[in-house]
Parts: sequence; structure tokens; C-alpha cells
Amino acid sequence: MRWVWLAILLVSPLNGCQSVKEPTTNGQTETPRTQAEEKPATSGAPKETPLYTYRVVQTYPHDPKAFTQGLEYYNGFLYESTGLEGQSSLRKVELRTGRVLQIRRLPAEIFAEGITIFNNRIYQLTWRNGVCFVYERDSFRSDIEFRYTGEGWGLTNDGTHLIMSDGSDTLTFRDPASFAVVRQIRVQDQGKPVRDLNELEYIEGEIWANVWQTDMIVRISPKTGEVLGWIDLSGLLKPEEASRAEVLNGIAYDRQNKRIFVTGKLWPKLFEIEVVPKKP
Repeated sequence: MRWVWLAILLVSPLNGCQSVKEPTTNGQTETPRTQAEEKPATSGAPKETPLYTYRVVQTYPHDPKAFTQGLEYYNGFLYESTGLEGQSSLRKVELRTGRVLQIRRLPAEIFAEGITIFNNRIYQLTWRNGVCFVYERDSFRSDIEFRYTGEGWGLTNDGTHLIMSDGSDTLTFRDPASFAVVRQIRVQDQGKPVRDLNELEYIEGEIWANVWQTDMIVRISPKTGEVLGWIDLSGLLKPEEASRAEVLNGIAYDRQNKRIFVTGKLWPKLFEIEVVPKKP
């Protein structure tokens, strides 16, 4: 069943990058909390892409009205971008309580998307508004705006470049000083494109991406775009919680303590997880 499911995901329609990203309801050396997999035996057959699952380490409250589009951990706090026109915002959140400590609300016509923190500034994408807002990290004062064509979905950085997704199978590396395109990679799993790449996080030399409308995170080589593994996060929410929530979206990484956090749109909880190999 695993390979049937992955095959369906990998051959999603070519217009997946243009699908309307609206809510479905109304309206470097250490390994992070990831257990090493066993080295596979050598054979002539193609190697299967590693599949992982999770163990919940800790659970924290999360604003169930937050339509999470971007998530970042920095210096003990979460920074969150929420979407939807008329509801988009940039927030600083206390991890332990989920309390919003600081908020900047965006104009009603803006649909906010992914964020990343780079050199004491917060970069925030928009979906179809074609603008990336740049804020001073502590004050949330916006002093720079960059324009771009196409859609904005997820955003992260590798310490040198910003890395952006647009809902397709392409990741774009951009100059943080000018937002100019530096290079692009196409994400593929054994030659098959992986589309609907959404929220991004750079974790120990890999790009992790939520795959829109699924419970999967894909681990990507930033050099080649090759898929390094899949993480199945199904079952994080209880059925009664999931019925009131939207899709999984939001990955944050505490580099100092090697902690991984995940949540979703309109989710009542945020989870610290350990990633472990999934048993056959």
C-alpha cells in the first residue's frame, strides 16, 4: 500500500501548482530528533525511498483560529504567519502557552504565506499578491518590500539564500538582499516530480516540506532536489479535533536543542516530535 499511495502522490496532475489554495472548509553535524535508519543491504534493485513516522515528545497549545501558513522557531519563541484575506498576520508566540505575545495584522487584501528569519529580519511571502514583506525582527516594523511573479507558498533559508516554494515541484533559491533568483531545483523521487510543496524548513542540511493536502513531509536534498525520505504524520490529531481543523502545515526547528515542531491550519495543538523509521 505504501508504494501505491506514493505513486498517486507523485503523479498528481500537472496543474497542481495552480490549484486554488483556499481552505476546504468555509471561508550541521548532529542529527535532530531523528533515529538513524539501518543501512540497507546492497542489491541490484532500485533502493526504496526511506519512510519515517513519528513519536510525540511534547504537546503544546496552538490558536485554533490561526490559519498557519509559516512557522519558525527563534531564540525561545515561535514566529507564525497566518493566512486568509482579512485575517492574515505575523505573530510572536510563547511556545509553552501558545499565547500571542506580539502581532502585526496585514491589510485585508493580503493573503499571507510562509516566513523565515534571516539576519535579524523576518521575510513573509504572500500567496497571489506578489510581494514579500521584510520586517525588523524585534519591532515587526516593515522597512522593505520585494516584488515577485507567480504564487508564494513556503519560505526558509540555508544561511546564505532564501528558499521559496510556489506549490509546484520547483524550489527557488533567492538572494536575501535583492530577492533575485539565484538558482532553482526540481524535486523528484526516483525521477518522478513531487508537486504541491508548501511550508518549508531547513533542517541539518536538508529541506523539509509539507505536501499540501496530505499528512506527509518530504525531505529534500538542497543540491539535487532528490527526495531523501518521507515522513508520515497521520494521526497527530484525534478524530474529533481533526474534524474541526484544516491540513497539516507548519514545520519549525530549534537548532540549538535539535527539536522539531509541527502543527497545521486551525489546529488546536502544536507538537514536538521525534522522527523514527517506519516499520514495514
